[in-house]
Amino acid sequence: MTRNGCVRVLYSFPLRLGADRICTTAWYQVNSLVAAGAEVRVYPASICRPVTAGTTVAPTLAMGRFRLPYRLVGTKRAVALHDHIVARRLDNLRGQIDIVHAWPTGALETLKVARELGIPTLLERCNAHTGYAMEIVQKECQRLGVELPADHEHAFNAEKLEKEEAECRLATRLLCPSDFVLRTHSERGYDKNQLARHMYGYDENVFFPGNQPRSSERKLTMLFVGVCAVRKGLHFALEAWLKSSASKSGTFLIAGEFLPAYREKLASMLAHPSVRVLGHRKDVAELMRNSDFLVLPSIEEGSALVTSEARASGCVLLVSEASGAVCQHLENALVHRVGDVDALTEHITMLQENRTLLERLRVESLRTASEITWSAAGRRLLDVYRDTIAAYAGNGFPQNCHPMSEQIESQVTSAG
Repeated sequence: MTRNGCVRVLYSFPLRLGADRICTTAWYQVNSLVAAGAEVRVYPASICRPVTAGTTVAPTLAMGRFRLPYRLVGTKRAVALHDHIVARRLDNLRGQIDIVHAWPTGALETLKVARELGIPTLLERCNAHTGYAMEIVQKECQRLGVELPADHEHAFNAEKLEKEEAECRLATRLLCPSDFVLRTHSERGYDKNQLARHMYGYDENVFFPGNQPRSSERKLTMLFVGVCAVRKGLHFALEAWLKSSASKSGTFLIAGEFLPAYREKLASMLAHPSVRVLGHRKDVAELMRNSDFLVLPSIEEGSALVTSEARASGCVLLVSEASGAVCQHLENALVHRVGDVDALTEHITMLQENRTLLERLRVESLRTASEITWSAAGRRLLDVYRDTIAAYAGNGFPQNCHPMSEQIESQVTSAG
């Protein structure tokens, strides 16, 4: 580390920093790290919006207004080129980097160079273990009769899985944003010392509660926000909503784009007069402020940002145990087992019939929402960096990841 104790980070992101979904997550993560006091050198493939002043930013696949089009060269080649460029840059930064933070599928070569230089590494695991996710999503798709496109992120892809496994085995630690993510990796054989818990957050400048009083006699609004795909469990939410008493007078708002085959499968439930399909929306914060509870019955997840954003907006959580939400059942949220439609139905009905419970959960959720901001997430991640650097220096990691075994060397060669 530098003389003033500042952690010097090389942050590698193989996509467009600041764009949608995980690109937004990475953008906030970089900014929160800088705010927490880290010295961040970020290498994105390209950048969509500026990061905090003082951050060193050097895109790998963009120059000025030119961006290498992923559709032209293919995502696989593009992320491999990004990885190669970052690895070369890292090799030229000997003695100037304390830790490397990389993202999946675009980190293999970078992780290998970091190991050769004796630099500890962290690999973001923004979702459940990929093999687990592919298997459980495929199983649910088969049950529903929904076919995933061959290029869908959760369609089985042996090559992708092999490469991610090689990256995971090379990394000093895997960054798990929820207990659920950590558990799926632990169950796949990763040593507990290689798994580090951090968290994502919400932007308090965007997500905050409304100041309008809430009548106990109002008709309830349930909200779903996210990509409308099988893994998010929207079908469970629809079934539970229509079975609950809330559907007789309330409204279920669905904000997000559908996988066409999935929408066709759910058509009859979506046609119910209490259900409104909004499509992709940019006013999510306002929707949350005006809704009573957010439903997210995911069958697999990383740590959905919408759960923290909903809490900050005064929107009570009705989520599955796989949602990655930071909450406690019956304290500030209602949590059900994956696929338990009866329990979710009961939870919706409880909030419909017991407005005192709804308000208590809302107040308690808002009371501790400041603990899950992006600022808090940045401080927690910086603590993980420091702990990893110290443990690495003391050889406090399992031998299956340091030094690199022959098996991992073989994986690197075959996956590269």
